Amino acid sequence: MHFLINDELHEIDVDVRTSLLDLLREHLHLRGTKKGCDQGACGACTVLVDGERINSCLALAVQYQNRPILTIEGVGRPEALHPLQQAFIEHDGFQCGYCTCGQICSALGMISEAERGIPSLVSAELDADHYDLAEEELRERMSGNLCRCGAYNGIVAALKAVLDKRATA
Repeated sequence: MHFLINDELHEIDVDVRTSLLDLLREHLHLRGTKKGCDQGACGACTVLVDGERINSCLALAVQYQNRPILTIEGVGRPEALHPLQQAFIEHDGFQCGYCTCGQICSALGMISEAERGIPSLVSAELDADHYDLAEEELRERMSGNLCRCGAYNGIVAALKAVLDKRATA
Protein backbone atom coordinates (compact mmCIF):
# COMPACT_ATOMS: atom_id res chain seq x y z
CA MET A 1 0.00 0.00 0.00
CA HIS A 2 1.10 3.56 -0.64
CA PHE A 3 0.65 6.35 1.90
CA LEU A 4 1.49 10.05 1.76
CA ILE A 5 2.17 11.02 5.37
CA ASN A 6 3.58 14.40 6.31
CA ASP A 7 4.56 14.97 2.66
CA GLU A 8 6.59 11.75 2.63
CA LEU A 9 5.65 8.71 0.55
CA HIS A 10 5.58 5.36 2.36
CA GLU A 11 5.18 1.99 0.71
CA ILE A 12 4.28 -0.63 3.25
CA ASP A 13 2.70 -4.07 3.32
CA VAL A 14 0.18 -4.31 6.15
CA ASP A 15 -2.94 -6.35 6.81
CA VAL A 16 -6.01 -4.68 5.29
CA ARG A 17 -7.59 -4.75 8.79
CA THR A 18 -4.88 -2.45 10.20
CA SER A 19 -6.21 0.82 11.57
CA LEU A 20 -4.66 4.07 10.45
CA LEU A 21 -3.63 4.64 14.06
CA ASP A 22 -1.77 1.31 14.24
CA LEU A 23 -0.16 1.97 10.85
CA LEU A 24 1.17 5.29 12.13
CA ARG A 25 2.30 4.12 15.56
CA GLU A 26 3.33 0.50 15.12
CA HIS A 27 4.50 0.31 11.52
CA LEU A 28 5.83 3.81 10.81
CA HIS A 29 6.85 4.67 14.41
CA LEU A 30 5.04 8.03 14.36
CA ARG A 31 4.16 7.97 18.02
CA GLY A 32 2.72 11.48 18.40
CA THR A 33 -0.73 10.20 17.49
CA LYS A 34 -1.96 8.54 20.67
CA LYS A 35 -4.20 5.57 21.34
CA GLY A 36 -6.57 6.80 24.03
CA CYS A 37 -9.90 5.02 24.05
CA ASP A 38 -9.62 3.10 20.74
CA GLN A 39 -13.34 3.86 20.27
CA GLY A 40 -13.33 7.32 18.68
CA ALA A 41 -14.51 9.07 21.85
CA CYS A 42 -11.45 10.91 23.14
CA GLY A 43 -9.75 12.48 20.09
CA ALA A 44 -6.19 11.60 21.15
CA CYS A 45 -5.74 9.90 17.77
CA THR A 46 -6.88 12.87 15.65
CA VAL A 47 -5.01 13.37 12.38
CA LEU A 48 -5.85 15.31 9.22
CA VAL A 49 -6.64 13.58 5.93
CA ASP A 50 -7.08 15.90 2.97
CA GLY A 51 -7.23 18.67 5.61
CA GLU A 52 -10.20 17.06 7.42
CA ARG A 53 -9.85 15.83 10.98
CA ILE A 54 -10.54 12.16 11.62
CA ASN A 55 -10.18 9.70 14.48
CA SER A 56 -7.44 7.42 13.17
CA CYS A 57 -8.41 4.64 15.59
CA LEU A 58 -11.70 4.17 13.70
CA ALA A 59 -10.22 4.34 10.20
CA LEU A 60 -8.80 1.45 8.24
CA ALA A 61 -5.44 2.44 6.79
CA VAL A 62 -6.33 0.94 3.41
CA GLN A 63 -9.05 3.61 3.02
CA TYR A 64 -6.47 6.39 3.08
CA GLN A 65 -3.96 5.20 0.51
CA ASN A 66 -2.55 7.96 -1.71
CA ARG A 67 -4.32 10.70 0.28
CA PRO A 68 -2.36 13.36 2.16
CA ILE A 69 -2.24 12.53 5.87
CA LEU A 70 -0.92 15.03 8.39
CA THR A 71 0.14 13.95 11.88
CA ILE A 72 1.63 16.09 14.64
CA GLU A 73 5.10 15.14 13.37
CA GLY A 74 4.32 17.08 10.18
CA VAL A 75 2.91 20.17 11.90
CA GLY A 76 6.11 21.79 13.13
CA ARG A 77 9.72 21.10 14.04
CA PRO A 78 11.47 21.59 17.38
CA GLU A 79 13.44 24.52 15.94
CA ALA A 80 10.38 25.99 14.19
CA LEU A 81 7.19 25.29 16.11
CA HIS A 82 3.83 25.86 14.49
CA PRO A 83 2.04 28.87 16.04
CA LEU A 84 -0.49 26.51 17.67
CA GLN A 85 2.30 24.49 19.27
CA GLN A 86 3.92 27.65 20.59
CA ALA A 87 0.59 28.95 21.89
CA PHE A 88 -0.08 25.70 23.75
CA ILE A 89 3.24 26.21 25.53
CA GLU A 90 2.67 29.89 26.27
CA HIS A 91 -0.90 29.44 27.52
CA ASP A 92 -0.48 26.18 29.45
CA GLY A 93 -2.64 24.28 27.00
CA PHE A 94 -1.40 20.96 28.29
CA GLN A 95 -0.35 19.26 31.48
CA CYS A 96 0.58 15.63 30.90
CA GLY A 97 0.65 16.20 27.11
CA TYR A 98 -1.07 12.96 26.17
CA CYS A 99 -3.96 14.63 24.34
CA THR A 100 -1.94 17.59 23.03
CA CYS A 101 -1.03 16.14 19.64
CA GLY A 102 -4.65 15.26 18.89
CA GLN A 103 -5.80 18.64 20.23
CA ILE A 104 -3.44 20.50 17.90
CA CYS A 105 -4.36 18.43 14.82
CA SER A 106 -8.03 18.86 15.67
CA ALA A 107 -7.58 22.61 16.12
CA LEU A 108 -6.00 22.90 12.67
CA GLY A 109 -8.95 21.10 11.13
CA MET A 110 -11.45 23.08 13.21
CA ILE A 111 -10.03 26.43 12.11
CA SER A 112 -10.22 25.33 8.48
CA GLU A 113 -13.84 24.20 8.93
CA ALA A 114 -14.84 27.55 10.42
CA GLU A 115 -13.06 29.46 7.65
CA ARG A 116 -14.95 27.39 5.05
CA GLY A 117 -18.27 28.26 6.68
CA ILE A 118 -19.07 24.93 8.29
CA PRO A 119 -21.34 25.62 11.27
CA SER A 120 -21.24 23.98 14.69
CA LEU A 121 -24.03 23.10 17.09
CA VAL A 122 -23.84 26.56 18.70
CA SER A 123 -23.44 28.62 15.51
CA ALA A 124 -26.10 31.33 15.39
CA GLU A 125 -26.32 31.15 11.59
CA LEU A 126 -26.09 28.07 9.47
CA ASP A 127 -25.16 29.77 6.22
CA ALA A 128 -22.40 32.20 7.21
CA ASP A 129 -19.36 32.57 4.98
CA HIS A 130 -17.13 32.12 8.00
CA TYR A 131 -17.55 32.00 11.76
CA ASP A 132 -16.23 34.13 14.60
CA LEU A 133 -14.59 31.65 16.90
CA ALA A 134 -15.59 33.06 20.29
CA GLU A 135 -15.05 30.95 23.40
CA GLU A 136 -18.39 29.09 23.26
CA GLU A 137 -17.84 28.27 19.60
CA LEU A 138 -14.28 27.07 20.23
CA ARG A 139 -15.34 24.86 23.12
CA GLU A 140 -18.12 23.26 21.06
CA ARG A 141 -15.93 22.71 18.01
CA MET A 142 -13.19 21.11 20.13
CA SER A 143 -15.58 19.01 22.23
CA GLY A 144 -14.52 15.79 20.50
CA ASN A 145 -11.08 16.09 22.06
CA LEU A 146 -10.92 15.24 25.74
CA CYS A 147 -8.25 16.30 28.23
CA ARG A 148 -8.17 14.25 31.39
CA CYS A 149 -5.98 16.84 33.09
CA GLY A 150 -8.59 19.55 32.58
CA ALA A 151 -6.37 21.96 30.64
CA TYR A 152 -9.36 23.26 28.68
CA ASN A 153 -8.94 26.90 29.75
CA GLY A 154 -5.34 26.88 28.51
CA ILE A 155 -6.35 25.16 25.28
CA VAL A 156 -9.03 27.78 24.58
CA ALA A 157 -6.61 30.58 25.47
CA ALA A 158 -4.02 29.12 23.08
CA LEU A 159 -6.56 28.86 20.28
CA LYS A 160 -7.81 32.41 20.85
CA ALA A 161 -4.24 33.75 20.84
CA VAL A 162 -3.49 32.14 17.48
CA LEU A 163 -6.79 33.27 15.99
CA ASP A 164 -6.30 36.82 17.28
CA LYS A 165 -2.83 36.97 15.69
CA ARG A 166 -4.24 35.71 12.40
CA ALA A 167 -7.02 38.32 12.50
CA THR A 168 -4.53 41.18 12.90
CA ALA A 169 -2.08 39.86 10.30
